[in-house]
Amino acid sequence: MSDRQSVRDEDAFDVAAVDRWLRTRITDLPAAAPEVQQFDKGASNLTYLLAYDDRKLVLRRPPAGTKAKSAHDMGREVHVLTHIRSQFPAVPEVFAYCEDETVIGSPFYVMEYLDGVILRPGNADVLDAATARLVGDAYVDRWVQLHQVDVDRAGLADWGKGPGYVRRQIDGWSDRYRRARTDDVPDGESVMAWLSAQQPDDVGACVIHGDWRLDNMVFTGIGAGAIEPSPAIIGVLDWEMATIGDPLMDVGAALAYWIDSDDSDIDPAFAALKRQPSDLPGMPTRAEIVDRYCTQMGFTGVDWRFYEVYGLFRLAVILQQIWARYRSGQTTNPAFAPFGQAVNVLLARAARARE
Repeated sequence: MSDRQSVRDEDAFDVAAVDRWLRTRITDLPAAAPEVQQFDKGASNLTYLLAYDDRKLVLRRPPAGTKAKSAHDMGREVHVLTHIRSQFPAVPEVFAYCEDETVIGSPFYVMEYLDGVILRPGNADVLDAATARLVGDAYVDRWVQLHQVDVDRAGLADWGKGPGYVRRQIDGWSDRYRRARTDDVPDGESVMAWLSAQQPDDVGACVIHGDWRLDNMVFTGIGAGAIEPSPAIIGVLDWEMATIGDPLMDVGAALAYWIDSDDSDIDPAFAALKRQPSDLPGMPTRAEIVDRYCTQMGFTGVDWRFYEVYGLFRLAVILQQIWARYRSGQTTNPAFAPFGQAVNVLLARAARARE
């Protein structure tokens, strides 16, 4: 099952211009211009495969249309990828970064293509229960490795904004929701007020990914012909939300995407939002992920109710921002059509999770 398609008209760019620019940075490219395909997953920054004969590269750029002030920052992605790679090697190598918007109308960067498996519901039949458990363990263990990166040694000490990360997140996501709200979603005020009143102090500051999902990871050791004895994450992708922040907020944000196997019975509307095969037999539950993560990180006595509500609300805001663009005609990607309904589901679940 391919995860690529022809480039959508609204997402097209000047391939010849990119090719000319890229040849000034990479000197050993084949003579012919690249064939270009668009990766069909993802709902924010746009990702393309540049195929120069048998050499594959990946280009990332922001979408057209109105964007949140701090979103879609190509320089931010490049910054974190290049600075953490010595301590956290499970990231693609960045080959070139273009800040000149006259080339294709926006900044972009070109990076290494990693050959492996990206797990999604449509290809997860390669996992038996034992392998699924190992995938879940790798998911947590790579996360711990990221959160243990030495920020000073990585040259990122001045990248964050200092203490108060939790407060900034609650205030920031609340403001973004209010500005992006449309008339077909709840006002969310009760959830925002609860988060504001219940927020804990920061537990620390580390490199956080902001979108830690199975479908943002490249695995080896999975499927027919696998060489490695067990699943391994060789690449973590989509770093547009990365920053220096509270690690527990990163976990709360990610677990809003994690569907447990019994969610289809307990909360079928939430389970219908599944974007990763987290509900397969053998996969760890949200509670098991929290336990494994906290054990390795040394966190005890954590009240996960706040982080769960925060994660659900944050995801609702992300989808609402995209839904507002789709509803106004700024994007026509059909994948965004159910996002308004999803926002309603997430806010309802967040309201219940407070209890």
